[in-house]
Amino acid sequence: MPPLSESAGVIFGWDPLWVAGVVFVITYAFIMSEKINRAVIAMLGAAFMIFTGVINQEGAIHGIDWNTIGLLTGMMAIVAITRRSGVFQFLAIWSAKKVHAKPWGILVMLCLVTAVLSALLDNVTTVLLIAPVTLLITEELEVPPYPFLFAEILFSNIGGTATLIGDPPNILIGSQVESITFNGFLVHVAPIIPLIGLVTLLPIWLIWGRKMVATDEARQRVMNFDPSKAITDVLLLKKSLGVLTLVIVGFMLSHPLHLEPATIALFGAALLLLLDNMSKDAETTSENVHHTFGEVEWVTIFFFIGLFVVVHGLEGAGALDILAAKVVGMTDSATTTAEVTSVLAMTILWVAAVASAIVDNIPFVATMIPTLQAAMEQLALAGKALSLEQQNTIWWSLSLGACLGGNGSLIGASANLIVAGFAERAGHPIRFLQFLKHGFILMLMTVAIAAVYVWLRYL
Repeated sequence: MPPLSESAGVIFGWDPLWVAGVVFVITYAFIMSEKINRAVIAMLGAAFMIFTGVINQEGAIHGIDWNTIGLLTGMMAIVAITRRSGVFQFLAIWSAKKVHAKPWGILVMLCLVTAVLSALLDNVTTVLLIAPVTLLITEELEVPPYPFLFAEILFSNIGGTATLIGDPPNILIGSQVESITFNGFLVHVAPIIPLIGLVTLLPIWLIWGRKMVATDEARQRVMNFDPSKAITDVLLLKKSLGVLTLVIVGFMLSHPLHLEPATIALFGAALLLLLDNMSKDAETTSENVHHTFGEVEWVTIFFFIGLFVVVHGLEGAGALDILAAKVVGMTDSATTTAEVTSVLAMTILWVAAVASAIVDNIPFVATMIPTLQAAMEQLALAGKALSLEQQNTIWWSLSLGACLGGNGSLIGASANLIVAGFAERAGHPIRFLQFLKHGFILMLMTVAIAAVYVWLRYL
């Protein structure tokens, strides 16, 4: 049951567990259906948690992870300013020319750029920048865009897995689990990502790459692109790269400095806004600032806000304690904490992967974090307290499973849906079953590699 300060008293005296469960299931069902914008559904779900009395308004505010919201908003603002310099278009065109406009070479280079940018920025922002340029290049090459977009989806999620800021599930884990840091992801998760990316390219080459051809005329049109013309503001580029470097260093030093990632990201955004506008008049400055904040993905931000409240309502009603008990029950046969860790890590890795392919990995991870925290508390009470290192092994498993599992279907991750939206507007829609046919098998392959990695390194 929720604390008295957070409980408003459920209407008609109904059982809060059932009310919260029904609201949660209906919210998730509508999110999965994609019939209505998911931010709208999440906020409505949050409102019903309050209106039905599962939690009160103070409890709803308390349930929102403002560190996650601040981190996302700050990074989105930084990218919104940086993109005006043209650097991302430059990278895509430069990559295409480096491989002499050969279709397979372009695909590999765009995948590499997507993975690196997804790790440094975030995968949602990265595909917003790369997908339109990809469609332009494939149109000039006169080749089908689907293999390129499919590969970029995979590599946005693979690359995003490597860092705390790369993929929304990692942002959630890093924000809500005190022992998980930016450097922790670099040390414990990032090392396996290059191998996963390399292995992923092999089936893509077997399915599409060896058949990719473009005429000499089409390749020449791409070679005629001038990447230097993509850079529209050199001074802004220097300012943006300087601030972005400062922010990344800040993330690395956040733990010893006792600073949250949101503080660093919002400071970086404010600093770049200042540098971008300090020599402009008041009217231009106001217009620029409005434009920058207009570029922030507010749909994603409000989706997170609503989702946090829905999950907090479920937690307050006691549902997550019941789910945690089920998780703990899986370890009944384990006699040592090492065995408990092995069972939990492998189970969470695979369950997270398959579940993230069925539902969006963001709401899944948002639900699993408090569930696993409750499970660890119950294990401690049962005399099977996990060490900090063993607990972190569970979190790395959740990260790898959820982020890589997002490649299992078109609705598995936010980045997937954004690319699909661009493709549909360009007249090349990506069908759900079309993506599932290849994506789910490749997802299972990458998760198997991650499972071997977790087993060999920690278990």
